[in-house]
Amino acid sequence: MKSTKSIITALVIFLFSLTQSFGQDQKVVVDEIISKVDNYIVLKSDLERAYLSYLANGNAANTGAKCRMLAQLISGKLMVAKAEIDSVIVSEEEVDNNLDRRMQMILSQYGGSEEQLEQYYGKTIEQIQNDIKDDIKEQLVVQRMQDEIIKNVKVTPSEVRKFYNKIPSDSLPYFSTEVEVGQIVKIPTISSERKNEIKLKLSKIRDRIIAGESFEALAKEYSQGPSAKYGGNLGFAQRGTMAPEFEASSLKLKPNEISQPFETEFGIHIVQLLERRGNEYNSRHIILIPDPGPEDIQRTKNSLDSVRSLVLRDSISFQKVAKDYSDDKYTAGSGGFFTDETGGQRVSVEDLDPVIFFTIDSMDVGNVSNPIVYRRDDGKEAVRILYYKSKIKPHQANLNDDWQKIQSATLNEKKSRILAEWFDKARNDVFISIDKQYDFCQILN
Repeated sequence: MKSTKSIITALVIFLFSLTQSFGQDQKVVVDEIISKVDNYIVLKSDLERAYLSYLANGNAANTGAKCRMLAQLISGKLMVAKAEIDSVIVSEEEVDNNLDRRMQMILSQYGGSEEQLEQYYGKTIEQIQNDIKDDIKEQLVVQRMQDEIIKNVKVTPSEVRKFYNKIPSDSLPYFSTEVEVGQIVKIPTISSERKNEIKLKLSKIRDRIIAGESFEALAKEYSQGPSAKYGGNLGFAQRGTMAPEFEASSLKLKPNEISQPFETEFGIHIVQLLERRGNEYNSRHIILIPDPGPEDIQRTKNSLDSVRSLVLRDSISFQKVAKDYSDDKYTAGSGGFFTDETGGQRVSVEDLDPVIFFTIDSMDVGNVSNPIVYRRDDGKEAVRILYYKSKIKPHQANLNDDWQKIQSATLNEKKSRILAEWFDKARNDVFISIDKQYDFCQILN
């Protein structure tokens, strides 16, 4: 799973590319072609943008890193050129779906307002989409080619040992304390009485809007969603992108009509349809997220306490219950266990949520905690039990304790090698030229 940092970095790079391409008040800058691969080009701005991200992540200036980035950009263009030759394609539907998701992500930075986005960039939404569509298609083609090249790559145990044995002993990484910790999470079911209280409150807010008060002002005052600061405005959304209940309620309305309160997995809403345009609709909403009452929480704690007793008596498997019963989708698939970037269940205590760390710090290994009430990242109150399966002391990497990490590193090294070998062969099938100012990189040597 990608880290939050990597996702944010990718978003920053993408938005930076947009401002370079079509900022409203920018002066026209003549870019420079630094490489050609058949009919495809690499611009100097492409390289500088990648290098800027490298430096922004705290890395020191490094000419070798810049050369590696140029090699990656040229390799990407080579993959696109070879895909054309080898008839490796991505469908327009894939491109459009990816474009829709990307536009929704960008729009969210502007409160879902297309008008604000258009004003900022000085172009219409259609023009902005056209400007980035080719880049998205190219990215998808490159990913498809890479997947084709390395799809069958695996490593054997002997390859893992050989990879490990090539690492000088003084270069082996040192791992801090690692733990195996799992959780089973239950979100308390809200009583119908509590939901009815929220619906009544929203009905009264709806009456105030119909009587003439500002929807946006009341959304800012009462709504608990991220759109509240924008007056509840969500902007245009494609059909199929919002919660089914939200979409159904929105599309039943006439322009400017306001729905009765309705429920989705995110909370209880009223929505106003502002405009329909083909397969898109523009809406705004007020959402209230009902918190469970004391009885709801206690009922959930009792349920998890029963699960805990069964696990401790070995009557049921913690992993099976987590997969079948836990409400946390990120850990349920791994049997409730937190995982590292390789998918391994041993997680450094430095990467563990501090609340979880301090909880297990007072537990014995092999024990399961009593039910604990906590607030999830989405703001919902939940109850969980934690299973403290094992603890591994700080140590230098070795095959016995760190097989999965070393296997993952071996596999990544093999994939990189195979991609490099593919590049060496494929470059003979296309025309490649690189500006002389980058001769020192020796990319084609």
